[in-house]
Amino acid sequence: MWSFPDKNLEERPSTPVLYNTNFDLQQKHCDVSSEKSGPSYHSVSECNMDGHSVFQGRKRSSNYIGHKFDRKNHHLGHPGTPYASRPKRRRIKYSDEDQSFPSVWEDDKQQESELGLGARNRNLDSWFKVTIPNGKKYDKTWLIKSIQDFCSVPLNVVDFHYDKKRARFFVQNARTASALKDISNKICDETSQKIPILVTPSIVPYSVQNKFTSEQMEVLKVAVMKRYDASQKSLDLQRFRFDQDLMDNDIDMMLNRRSCMIATLQIVQRNIPELLALNVCNNKLYQLDGLSDLIEKAPQVKILNLSRNKLKSFFELEKVKDLNLEELWLEGNPFCNHVSDQSDYISAIRDLFPKLLRLDGKELILPAELILPAQMDIEVPQVRKETRTDSELIKNLVLQFLKEYYLCYDNGDRFRLLDAYHDEACFSLAIPFNFNDPDMSNLEEYFKYNRDIKKLQDSYTRMRLLKHTKQDIVDSLSLLPKTQHDFCSFWVDLCLHTDIMLCFSVNGLFKEVEGKCQGCIRAFTRIFIATHYSNSSVYFSSRICIMNDELIVRNASPREIKNAFISLPPADTSSKPPLSEEQQEMVKSFSVQSGMKLNWSQKCLEDNGWDYTKAAEVFTIMQNEDKIPKEFFK
Repeated sequence: MWSFPDKNLEERPSTPVLYNTNFDLQQKHCDVSSEKSGPSYHSVSECNMDGHSVFQGRKRSSNYIGHKFDRKNHHLGHPGTPYASRPKRRRIKYSDEDQSFPSVWEDDKQQESELGLGARNRNLDSWFKVTIPNGKKYDKTWLIKSIQDFCSVPLNVVDFHYDKKRARFFVQNARTASALKDISNKICDETSQKIPILVTPSIVPYSVQNKFTSEQMEVLKVAVMKRYDASQKSLDLQRFRFDQDLMDNDIDMMLNRRSCMIATLQIVQRNIPELLALNVCNNKLYQLDGLSDLIEKAPQVKILNLSRNKLKSFFELEKVKDLNLEELWLEGNPFCNHVSDQSDYISAIRDLFPKLLRLDGKELILPAELILPAQMDIEVPQVRKETRTDSELIKNLVLQFLKEYYLCYDNGDRFRLLDAYHDEACFSLAIPFNFNDPDMSNLEEYFKYNRDIKKLQDSYTRMRLLKHTKQDIVDSLSLLPKTQHDFCSFWVDLCLHTDIMLCFSVNGLFKEVEGKCQGCIRAFTRIFIATHYSNSSVYFSSRICIMNDELIVRNASPREIKNAFISLPPADTSSKPPLSEEQQEMVKSFSVQSGMKLNWSQKCLEDNGWDYTKAAEVFTIMQNEDKIPKEFFK
């Protein structure tokens, strides 16, 4: 049912011919015998690249003698794909010099004669097979363009495909064949290696012989469009041969035949060039030569399902590597059964499709180079030369952002942080190993989210711990213990500043204010990559939008603990009642005398139990030690 047409019908020469020679006969044969009895004409050891013989013998007439041979005797029948290479019966040296392909012909009759066409074929359109040895290593587009640039006549390539290491296609008429023969070894690749071009006569290519009629194409169009989902821009062609519309019209649609795949992709190109997802599973595809045209017919395809086909070689995927795939399905193909190392397998797939996000339905870790800036649709940043004024402006911008960020982070309602993140931002948390602190059991609430790719072997877990989208990030931050950060411990460094991007880090201390580790002081490092944010926000006036956020947490050292929270008692996490009139007056008075803003004046009084004298003493000590940020003042 899924058998392939006999390739011999396509590649058999029209009529073998016997050329004149004047040299001695060699004692090598191509398994051919003459129908006539009489003197034996032994064949010379000359075969072309496809296994066809060019017969030579002693001079019998002034020109040449055409012999008719029994095709059953000299034709090698074998199963296989169309245009596949023939099994080798005898290794025979090929000599390019023995075949004459003149560069200039006087008329079409002479062209046909020189290329081995008999009188019976003289009035027919002649077909020729073009073979490029080792052509597999060349890109199809580059190869055809290079040939066309050198060729003296317009080139109409038919049925381009790869056969093992060779590249092959067909052309029609002897003039084109002659022009191609003339440019053999005149084209050089990037390594300056000459590219040979071999031209041999052929019958009409299989894909042309089996070209669909206009009526059949209309039926095929109806069948294809019925399987198209316009809302998802997806086309489902699984088990396409058993489509009821095609079967009712006696159309044998096997997508593993090039003619069928070509016709189907023509329908796609004309009617749904915006296609994003294509499913061709369960179609017994054993090679992807035909599907390679998808790159030209529907270049926007992002999802391709090749599962449960007959692909035996991983290298078949190279034929569609120019598709910018984000999702690929390969399970159920024979070559998948030989995968021993899953990570090597994924790496090899990624080499072909670097933007791939999902393989066989499983999420893949996004490569670092794609997270920024490609995934954000942001141009590559250019480092700018800073002036003193720029530096001061950026410094104030970053400090204002950090103040607003950690006020939201510590007040118990971290969902306000949504305004601080880009829609497609990324976040991860890491816990470094500390030799001076071997007992890190009190960090168990953070270990659950620790993403150490050196230790995590499971790619799914690594992907799960990388939070992607601002909603996932804020949901994750809300699960971490409630904290109170020591602003006076912050050290801020601006790593990179461009017109469109900021990269800065902050080191400091915080303590947990509830749970079984309440009062534990932690040290942290936060690295932010951000861009300017044009939208207004209730909670953020600094207009910084985080694209990448990395949090590193560890236990604070004894020295860090000693210097932490000098002026701040344990925070009261209970709900705060409204300020009384007396307290409001105290805040206004403290703000006037200290010069601090109202909110920071209130916080100082609250942290010192509304003891005005004590709060003033603490303020004086911290101001003398230069521990109060300038942003706290009016």
